[in-house]
Amino acid sequence: MIVELSPSSVSFPPVSMALAEPNGLLAVGGDLSQARLLSAYRSGIFPWFAADDPILWWSPNPRAVFIPNDIHCSRSLKKAMRRQSWRITLNHAFEEVIDECATIRAEHEGTWITEPMRDAYCELHRHGHAHSVEVWLDDTLVGGLYGVSIGRLFCGESMFHRATNASKVALHCFANAFVEHGGELIDCQMENPHLMSLGAVPMSREHFLEQLKALRDRPLTGDFWSLGDISRYL
Repeated sequence: MIVELSPSSVSFPPVSMALAEPNGLLAVGGDLSQARLLSAYRSGIFPWFAADDPILWWSPNPRAVFIPNDIHCSRSLKKAMRRQSWRITLNHAFEEVIDECATIRAEHEGTWITEPMRDAYCELHRHGHAHSVEVWLDDTLVGGLYGVSIGRLFCGESMFHRATNASKVALHCFANAFVEHGGELIDCQMENPHLMSLGAVPMSREHFLEQLKALRDRPLTGDFWSLGDISRYL
């Protein structure tokens, strides 16, 4: 049974109530306010819905995650990182990154990054909860990713590339920097072949929630999100 959220509360039902099919669908309704989104992420829940759907909330089992130290870096990617003069930054162009992610998906398969979703995550960014990683070549934005920071857990939302390997470079560099500053887990929500090829692994919902509880109130070290240029972590 899918739970309809109350407009007067930002709490969620237990994730144990999520459906097995479609995998992880838990609730419908509510809004995309900062308070509700943070309540969701701190509970292992995220919004995902198409433009014509109501707001849908998910907590799949298993969960796809990256263990940052185990992200796969192929021989060809290592060569690409050496050949190009990549520059990688944090939080320099959040709105451009989310717009590129939306555009790329709209061009290929339709996007769930609707205008209300975009506005909600930009608001999270303005309050220091959502962050972006940018990849630049000759001062042109060619790749990146964005997501939500919950302590030492990063909840990745989407990535894009306009140059070959740019999104992989973003992930690899970010993971190295993230670990260096105490980060322990990167959530990528749903399993798909592309993520698994990069080194994502399935984690049971129960184990993921245990990790979330252990990490969500532990801050990263060294004012991580204000580092600016993180190219040295390639």
